[in-house]
Amino acid sequence: MAEVLVEFDEPVAGEDGTSYRARACGGTMRDGKWQGWVEFVPPSGPPICSARETTQPNRQDTIYWATGLTPVFLEGSLRRALHRPVRRLARAIDPPHFGAPADPFVVGGGHTESILDPFSVARKGEALLRRQLSALAGWHLVNIITHYGLSSDDTAVLSAREPVQLVELIVAAVRTPAAQNHAGV
Repeated sequence: MAEVLVEFDEPVAGEDGTSYRARACGGTMRDGKWQGWVEFVPPSGPPICSARETTQPNRQDTIYWATGLTPVFLEGSLRRALHRPVRRLARAIDPPHFGAPADPFVVGGGHTESILDPFSVARKGEALLRRQLSALAGWHLVNIITHYGLSSDDTAVLSAREPVQLVELIVAAVRTPAAQNHAGV
């Protein structure tokens, strides 16, 4: 049940010069906590109510909040009560076009593009090659392996492997003398 917790002696002036009598009010919420708000009563006309200004664990803490309200806070509360922000209604959202995300990469034949030349990077050091490969997505690694012919495994088999396994495959393949002959690809 709502109650007036504090009634302030000093009037609060509105932007138009109207003086309002301010009253800090409080009441319980469904979850048992207390909420506080401020009512502003003009000399004539209907009173104005602020939105919730505080949430407290109990009545005593809400009273403590109310007794600490300053004239500046009350002026701001009145301004907020008189000029409430407008919340637009959300428009209806169309359902998704797909029931699941796309596959991370496409498995297929034909020409693949390689984002990195592992032979060129390996000449600068294996540690650099590992760092650069580890930064790539699995499908990029599969494209490198396919483009440079670093494995006889089918693309679908390669695509099923973890990226860390693909990095190891590329590093090992680049180390072999036979692969060095393909470096000019």
